[in-house]
Amino acid sequence: MEEMEEELKCPVCGSFYREPIILPCSHNLCQACARNILVQTPESESPQSRRASGSGVSDYDYLDLDKMSLYSEADSGYGSYGGFASAPTTPCQKSPNGVRVFPPAMPPPPTHLSPALAPVPRNSCITCPQCHRSLILDDRGLRGFPKNRVLEGVIDRYQQSKAAALKCQLCEKAPKEATVMCEQCDVFYCDPCRLRCHPPRGPLAKHRLVPPAQGRVSRRLSPRKVSTCTDHELENHSMYCVQCKMPVCYQCLEEGKHSSHEVKALGAMWKLHKSQLSQALNGLSDRAKEAKEFLVQLRTMVQQIQENSVEFEACLVAQCDALIDALNRRKAQLLARVNKEHEHKLKVVRDQISHCTVKLRQTTGLMEYCLEVIKENDPSGFLQISDALIRRVHLTEDQWGKGTLTPRMTTDFDLSLDNSPLLQSIHQLDFVQVKASSPVPATPILQLEECCTHNNSATLSWKQPPLSTVAADGYILELDDGSGGQFREVYVGKETMCTVDGLHFNSTYNARVKAFNKTGVSPYSKTLVLQTSEAAGAHETKPMKGR
Repeated sequence: MEEMEEELKCPVCGSFYREPIILPCSHNLCQACARNILVQTPESESPQSRRASGSGVSDYDYLDLDKMSLYSEADSGYGSYGGFASAPTTPCQKSPNGVRVFPPAMPPPPTHLSPALAPVPRNSCITCPQCHRSLILDDRGLRGFPKNRVLEGVIDRYQQSKAAALKCQLCEKAPKEATVMCEQCDVFYCDPCRLRCHPPRGPLAKHRLVPPAQGRVSRRLSPRKVSTCTDHELENHSMYCVQCKMPVCYQCLEEGKHSSHEVKALGAMWKLHKSQLSQALNGLSDRAKEAKEFLVQLRTMVQQIQENSVEFEACLVAQCDALIDALNRRKAQLLARVNKEHEHKLKVVRDQISHCTVKLRQTTGLMEYCLEVIKENDPSGFLQISDALIRRVHLTEDQWGKGTLTPRMTTDFDLSLDNSPLLQSIHQLDFVQVKASSPVPATPILQLEECCTHNNSATLSWKQPPLSTVAADGYILELDDGSGGQFREVYVGKETMCTVDGLHFNSTYNARVKAFNKTGVSPYSKTLVLQTSEAAGAHETKPMKGR
């Protein structure tokens, strides 16, 4: 019943209705709240003065003209009666329910008078805060609106059902849990308050005390106040005017207010409208059931979205990890090539160092030897070896010729990693929105019991699987050539039965069918073996067999 609580709250004060009245637009208001939103119109602009001047505009028509100016949704939050020349601008407020309402444009009634009995100034206007329909009040004021006794009863039952534990009604500070209820006093007592305020002696001894739960039930079953006529407060409603759509009393009928109207018994119309409301509720109940099923579907979608999100994230991480693994493998390959080039350069340079070192040592030894020879003072001995030494010196010098003292390998690595295409691809790495395409139809089922051959013709029938949810745009029937050759199309269309004529007698054909739609074609059905008659004129009808 918690969903019903908003239906039981006044759109102005946001609390449960207190003494609710029914406006002509069928909305409800607390009687006190209705008085608080009354607006007094100038005498010169009243509907009565307009009627006296010959204008045929009704109260509702007159007020509808000003409704847009009155309930302007301007950013300033203020509204005024644009049609009332002398009406002051009235600041606009919002109720706890979010409904735009207006504060009273007149002094509040004296505190010693109830809202129903307090006088209402002439030319007072009330505007429904829900539908913004306005109405000029007559001389009866708010007493002219019927009281919603049914709504009061529903609120009482709702509030009683919401009370978890019944409390004592006489405890001054913190109410204790009630232990009994007096049916005559209609009061709940705790034990101390019962002994103090309801002693079992004197006249109170005859009162019947019952448990609180039983007292709650008796309260629910107690008769409600009978609704009385708004025009004749001492008369109860006994009839129902069909044209006015309102209960009336006998005095209303005697005064002739509904003389030309269709009037029916109140009880009969009560039962009829209850039946109509029950029928309307049946349709609404179906919609509510569909809404509940839809909510279940949405909640299932939430769970599926969460599950799919986890699965999708895992797939994304796996794909990125695969890219990272591939990049690491390529990195290892490229590093191996760099290491190979590194080793090659070192080997070449080291070989050249070793060769130059040996040659330099030989050259240095030759130079030192030649210097020592030059120091000798024996001319004949010097001349014997000088020619050979000179040739050796020139030969050694030639060996240090062009290119010998040039490095065979550069220190730079003639390799440059071209990573720009890969970086660009990484930056462009993104999701592709895959459009959900409708699936292909299910594989058709050949109905063997309806397939047969007659003479040199064959009739085939097929259907979609019972649980198939994908519609087929058509079907393609194929037959071979009767000798095990290739299949060929013999029918394309929407029908699920086809007769093929002109086949060879005494031949065996293989048939198959597939469905298609805009998305594609389904797999082939099982192959059906067709056996034609042995000769013309034979009227044998043979059933088919599948394989």
